[in-house]
Amino acid sequence: MKRILIYIAAIVVPGMGAAAQNPLVLSQAECRQMALAHNEELKKADNALRQAELDKAIAFTAYLPKFDAMASGTYVFPDLDMMGAELQMRGMYFAGITLTQPIYAGGRIMAGNKLAKIGRECAAETQRKTRMEVIADADHAYWTFIAVERKVRMLETYSRQMEALYRQAEVSVAAEMGTENDLLRITTKRSEIEYQLQKARNGSDLCRLALCNVLGKSLDTEIVPTDTVISVAAPTRMDESIAERPELKLLQMQVGAQQEQIKSVRADILPMVGLSAGYSYYGNVKMNGVASDGMGGYVPYTQKFQDGFGLAMLSVNIPLFHWGEGLKKVKKARLDLQNAELDLQRNTRLLSIEVRQAVQNVTDGYRMVETAELGCRQADENLRVMQGRYDASMCTLTDLLDAQSQWQQSQSNYIEAQTQYKIYETEYLRATGRLE
Repeated sequence: MKRILIYIAAIVVPGMGAAAQNPLVLSQAECRQMALAHNEELKKADNALRQAELDKAIAFTAYLPKFDAMASGTYVFPDLDMMGAELQMRGMYFAGITLTQPIYAGGRIMAGNKLAKIGRECAAETQRKTRMEVIADADHAYWTFIAVERKVRMLETYSRQMEALYRQAEVSVAAEMGTENDLLRITTKRSEIEYQLQKARNGSDLCRLALCNVLGKSLDTEIVPTDTVISVAAPTRMDESIAERPELKLLQMQVGAQQEQIKSVRADILPMVGLSAGYSYYGNVKMNGVASDGMGGYVPYTQKFQDGFGLAMLSVNIPLFHWGEGLKKVKKARLDLQNAELDLQRNTRLLSIEVRQAVQNVTDGYRMVETAELGCRQADENLRVMQGRYDASMCTLTDLLDAQSQWQQSQSNYIEAQTQYKIYETEYLRATGRLE
């Protein structure tokens, strides 16, 4: 029943189907922005940054005095016998307010605040790292989709060339200037091109689905990229510094965090000094009894108790002997610091290798573009010459088919070289921490 209702609604609402078919015209910059706006991991990184900012604000409150209030009511029965008098506490109440101010905590509070600051900086770098990864994924999906789409267009052109050649061969066979074998070879080539074209179209649809996923769009969305004319500029002197890599900064912050953790652990074996002050008030306490009237007789009396009092206290807590527990914790924390420093050394080398590879990829990628562009010009000229010769019966069909095959391969290489170079550019910026 639900499916039927949904189907009817889709039919009744005017313009609903047409709106879903509107193509999404997309530039590289728009692709990046949409991916950033949609990505769930980036949203989680944003939340983690806000949490770290709250943690930093929470840690700062440890410097400030704490105010606490309490109130209680008590009903005691039966009344208590106090040397012939009755102490009545039916509805006794007690209320007070307390101020507590730490004066010295062995450096734990300061270390905690520095750790919270480092945590906030780590969250910011993690957010930046996630942002760069999202942009890199978006660029990869965008340029891959463009590459496959261009290959589809190229193969369609190749198919039209083969159709024209087939009609030309038919005329030749009809005029007894060609053979049936020529038609058979062209037909075989047409089938091969059709197979390649179908594979390219399937690949284009898969790349479109991947791009829709990156953008957070419906998988039925048609995408029309606008950056189809790719300009490739020669790379200038490329910086290999990794100083801006968020991964490097996170490792450095981890070392700083372990240093502060040692201070925090050391605070367990240092004295703690604190100041407390407060004021309390109690009431509704009664004392019932009898007293001599001075004339040999006794008279009953009732006395109420209610009063307030203040309190100020300075406390010092000095750890004396805990079987070396504190010192062992400090040694353990120092080993954690050594591990963090070793991780920094190892990963610094790996990041440097990654940047060097990214630089090499950009340099080699540009050379591949130049080589592929030259190959395209040569293949275009070769195809033009062979087509003219074939029309003049000065070369064989094999020569023409080889020229067309070389043209198709050179075009495919050029498309791959251009789009791969754009991907290498993005990867280089990510590897140097400058992808924004």
